[in-house]
Amino acid sequence: MTLPVGELLNLSGKVAVVTGAAMGIGKAIAARLAEAGASVVIADINPEAAQKTAEELINDGYKAAHVQSDASKIEDAERTISQAVDVFGDVDILVNNAGIYPFTPAIDMTEAIWDKTIDINLKGTMFFCQAAARAMKDRGHGGKIINIASIDAFRPTGNVAHYDASKGGVVMLTKALAKEWASLGILVNAVAPGSIATPGTSASITGLSDEKKAALTRAFLEKIPLGRMGEPDDIAKIVLFLAGPAADYMVGAIIIADGGYLVN
Repeated sequence: MTLPVGELLNLSGKVAVVTGAAMGIGKAIAARLAEAGASVVIADINPEAAQKTAEELINDGYKAAHVQSDASKIEDAERTISQAVDVFGDVDILVNNAGIYPFTPAIDMTEAIWDKTIDINLKGTMFFCQAAARAMKDRGHGGKIINIASIDAFRPTGNVAHYDASKGGVVMLTKALAKEWASLGILVNAVAPGSIATPGTSASITGLSDEKKAALTRAFLEKIPLGRMGEPDDIAKIVLFLAGPAADYMVGAIIIADGGYLVN
């Protein structure tokens, strides 16, 4: 069946869960999915920020709910998906956006930093995917799972080896799950952003001087052919595409959105 153009991004009647959705890229994703008609569950470790984001969407006339959720905990993945079903009756879309990237040279890496990064970025992605896929299968329908990876999965930028390893894992996990679950109608894809201007980006380099922060920013911009940092909505628009009918033949794809960084 060929859908009219106006229906290709229509998510009316769908239920979406977005992790790390209280701010930054996750918040932008939640807003776009809500705008397209989805009921959105704002899952975030910060309950106050999650509630604020959900209330903003509701005040704008959209359907939203919030849940405190730690992406590193398997029980929170199961509880978050269950709450989406309890509140909105189903789950059709999962966006694994929650992630951390503490700036740490490998020579100074601690086991605690390594474990926390892998647990949130990779383990969390796996078990949120599993919980969502089980819910979709139990209800006899497919769905869309979109994982947020990173261009660091393809080219290390330096001093975030733990982050690079986790996002490389997300890329391969996306492909592996896509292969297993396509027959169930569960389509798993990913977006690999470049440098995006978010509060989390700033927080990740808080240990650096203003001079070093400025130098890092200049170095990044010099390598981006488009000449600017990305904005959260640059990623949100791609997630919207992957979540809707326009991407119904995409399985295991990794969409790079980096302003051309990797081709420079």
